[in-house]
Amino acid sequence: MASEKEAGLVVVPFDAPTIFDKIIKKEIPADIVCEDDKVLAFRDINFQAHVYILLIPKVKDGLTRLCKAEEKHHDILGQLLYTTKLVAKQEGLLENGFRLMINDGRRSIKDNVK
Repeated sequence: MASEKEAGLVVVPFDAPTIFDKIIKKEIPADIVCEDDKVLAFRDINFQAHVYILLIPKVKDGLTRLCKAEEKHHDILGQLLYTTKLVAKQEGLLENGFRLMINDGRRSIKDNVK
């Protein structure tokens, strides 16, 4: 009998659409605050701060986690940071500053949930 971890790997294919893929395709509703051809920014429904907005690349091209970044991802990573600034301005956060968090993998998300 397969362990729970092995069973999870069998049931959920590596390339299965994520919740973020479904939000990008508008299959799941989201409160979108900024969108262009490369980046989508939307409010998190389980927010942990007064302003809690997620920014994601619209095309993965292998960039499923920051630790998987390669030279070819240079432009999209820069675009994500620049879009962060645009969203912060739109939300009125530039004057007093804001905190930017980057989660990389399940452990990082678990560690940030209190």
